[in-house]
Amino acid sequence: MELLGKTRVKVKDERVVETGVPLIRWCPLFDKVRGIKEITPEAAAANMVFRMKEHGMFTPRRKLEMDVFVGFGASEVMMTATSRRLIDGAVTVCDGAGTVITSNPSLIQGMGGWISGLVSTDPIPEVLAGIEERGGVVLDPETAKIDQVAGAKLASEMWSRFAVTVADMEAAERLRDLEEELKVRILIVGVHLTGIGEEEAERLLACADIVTGCASRYIREKVRPLVQVGTAVPLFGLTGWGKEVLVERAKEVDRPILINTMPLPVLPENKQPRPLV
Repeated sequence: MELLGKTRVKVKDERVVETGVPLIRWCPLFDKVRGIKEITPEAAAANMVFRMKEHGMFTPRRKLEMDVFVGFGASEVMMTATSRRLIDGAVTVCDGAGTVITSNPSLIQGMGGWISGLVSTDPIPEVLAGIEERGGVVLDPETAKIDQVAGAKLASEMWSRFAVTVADMEAAERLRDLEEELKVRILIVGVHLTGIGEEEAERLLACADIVTGCASRYIREKVRPLVQVGTAVPLFGLTGWGKEVLVERAKEVDRPILINTMPLPVLPENKQPRPLV
């Protein structure tokens, strides 16, 4: 999995066995929730150990239900959109399972609340069983592969409108092509975009409904959102449907919210990840 500034961390037998180099030094979100003042390989490894211990990630003890992690995260937004019937369900990913299709709002949040950029995973029988018990469908239980386009094809056999998380513009563009072919509506949610290239960012912004800013310089430079939630690691609604979903999520946030009109994006310099890449 890639976490904390896209640091690649490899887990085997419930131990961190390999840690890469982070792309950024500071993230306002993890400074706020975990007190991480500098992102280093050691900090990323320690955070992965924390996720395994507290949430059972990459273990048979994986927690598949959890409270809200942040007010406006991708999983929180899809959870609310599903519970409020703006979408029928979501195609997302989970460690120990790969691509998962579900209409259970609690499972959407439980799988996604603590996940970062899942690169690959092996099937874990207890996780597969827990997902199935909660109404989730694993795309490929034999391999736990991650294939969001194949997940969308399977979801189209159940629903007419659903969300799909993607981390690259190729998948997003293929999903847009699928909409016409399969006669469905797909809410494309771009996630894990730190380090995305300029052309990739432009193409993703052209076809996604919602994207997260992560620590991406090009997303921040090129986005022209209809709505923005958050200012440090913001989510941007790019279409009318994306805007509707983010505003619906705002109704469930239990803290005061300012609603105003102004040019977007709003990105206070002192609150952005450093450096943007």
